[in-house]
Amino acid sequence: MARTIAIINQKGGVGKTTTAVNLSALMADMGQKVLIIDLDPQGNTTSGLGMAVEDKSIYEVLMGRIQMKEVVEATDYRNLSIAGSDIRLAGAELELVNVEKREFRLRTAIQSVAKDFDFILIDCPPSLSLLTINALAAADGVMIPIQCEYYALEGVASLMNTVQRVKKTINPRLEIEGVLLTMLDGRTNLGLQVVDEVKKHFKKQVYGTVIPRTIRLGEAPSHGEPIHVYDKRSAGTTAYVALAKEVLERNGIKVKNYKL
Repeated sequence: MARTIAIINQKGGVGKTTTAVNLSALMADMGQKVLIIDLDPQGNTTSGLGMAVEDKSIYEVLMGRIQMKEVVEATDYRNLSIAGSDIRLAGAELELVNVEKREFRLRTAIQSVAKDFDFILIDCPPSLSLLTINALAAADGVMIPIQCEYYALEGVASLMNTVQRVKKTINPRLEIEGVLLTMLDGRTNLGLQVVDEVKKHFKKQVYGTVIPRTIRLGEAPSHGEPIHVYDKRSAGTTAYVALAKEVLERNGIKVKNYKL
């Protein structure tokens, strides 16, 4: 059965989708069967992998109109599949309000395909919404990207309260997979101070890998390619390769002799 990881932060612009795209693609390239679920109505993970939704999306799955297997598509990258989204997903919030067991729609959908994958990653919207609650109800672990800038920890307390509330009420297996520091400008004292602050706050939950701020990471999505395909020599590629190895190793999987 797949291990399901929700990538979540209610703040936008913290590298959540960048991480979803590149981490999933590199874990897959390292030999894991990976499904990435785009649960953000903006659909940036979908487009960032060069995919587009035509008629069926994760929205129809949450509405109970089709089965999960009908929206799972193979990408151009080996071992990587996607359940894509588009702006229609924004309507799910209102449409699910009065639906019975609305928090479990995604968990139920995932159960039908979980045996086909080693890992399922969920890119969540930048809000603590019903879509995010669905992701938390379905997940085994939560990955929290935190930007290395002023006010980095703003809102994290609220996020952690939500995670703990979901753990107590609807998903007792939920745990913190890890905290990821992103967009580090190592030339500034502020960035390094934030790294220290986050490590003091979360201690061993913080990944050793830190994602740098690079132009190439910003360019890759417009080409519909993960960073290791767009520019395998970039600092962003080096960082996400290290992160993928770290995530796999935390889950008991050793990566040996990996080369791009």
